[in-house]
Amino acid sequence: MSDWRVPLSDLAYDHREGEAAARVISSGWLSMGPEVAAFEAEFAEFLGVRHAFAVSSGTAALHLALLSTGIGPGDEVIQPAVNFAAAANMTTLVGARPVFADIVSLAEPTIDPAHVERLLTPRARALVVMHYGGHLCRMAELAALCAERDLVLIEDAPHALGARYLDPSGRPPHGRHAGTLGDVGCFSFFSNKNLATGEGGMIVTDRADLADRIRLLRSHGMTTLTWDRHQGRAHSYDVVANGFNYRFDEMRAAIGRVQLEKLPTGNARREALVHEYWRSLAGLPGLTLPFLDHQGESAHHIMVAVAESVAQRRTIVEHLDACRIQTSLHYPCIADFAGFADQGEHHLPLSREYASRTITLPLFPDLLEPALHTVCKEVADSLRRSN
Repeated sequence: MSDWRVPLSDLAYDHREGEAAARVISSGWLSMGPEVAAFEAEFAEFLGVRHAFAVSSGTAALHLALLSTGIGPGDEVIQPAVNFAAAANMTTLVGARPVFADIVSLAEPTIDPAHVERLLTPRARALVVMHYGGHLCRMAELAALCAERDLVLIEDAPHALGARYLDPSGRPPHGRHAGTLGDVGCFSFFSNKNLATGEGGMIVTDRADLADRIRLLRSHGMTTLTWDRHQGRAHSYDVVANGFNYRFDEMRAAIGRVQLEKLPTGNARREALVHEYWRSLAGLPGLTLPFLDHQGESAHHIMVAVAESVAQRRTIVEHLDACRIQTSLHYPCIADFAGFADQGEHHLPLSREYASRTITLPLFPDLLEPALHTVCKEVADSLRRSN
């Protein structure tokens, strides 16, 4: 499907996803129904969380997280500058102001608790954390800060499905899954994610009050669903909130159930590949490997390396591109996007440095070791040429 010798990512699909899709077609019901309900139940059981709601995208999950927790005009939402723009976009959409926090370091590009604390004002209402690359943030410090300052804690966890928080001292929330450590957790099932359905996402919570609100807002604020009326369990409905069409569909739910079964094996394979990358690339001059010394559990969503300079990054990327090895950038600094120019100045030296020097290398469960070693060889060759 592409001209890449080694693509950045690839789907881990086989006959089981096809059979799941065929099952839905044979059922004659495509809109949100029993497959979605089963997927939600299995997802909640996997994470050990009380409530899970499948939605049309990870962005929809973030929107519902902000709305259900009451974030709105005049509020400030502290969040990482190194992230996809969805969380910042949804913050702006609900009328709040995104306030961007720096990362801990180039070797640990997750949100810095110390900088978060310095950014807090009386208008701060929520903290969004993002488990970059599948590696969890410093959640014990961040959760304690949120409890102390009465902040809503939202986990933007599309990279971290299947990862658990392991605290060195065993402090809570030690041992719990990413996405279940705050008030609400958000996941994406975009095509490059560890669980991929093309589009879609999930929002999870242990709070019954948030679950009730999310359930209503997901489907137009209606008191009953189309599936309920199709089954004769209801004959009409009321609209009790101004909601959205963020529903999930049966086809993607059926595929998602298969993908969820494969997730532990896929994550284990990703971990083995990342460790092989680290063994092969460690010691190359000027190259930083984030999370190399990370002791916690990770979903290993992406493999990143940080070049010594912007020029060196350009040399590596151009060389890999010439070798037909696909790379990417996770992520540009959100505060520097034109769409956030009116949000004021942000002191983010590490985030800007990281965004200008990081390279995302190919990683997916079906990546073969010879291809991985080819990537590493070409990275090493480009470094030799640049020195």
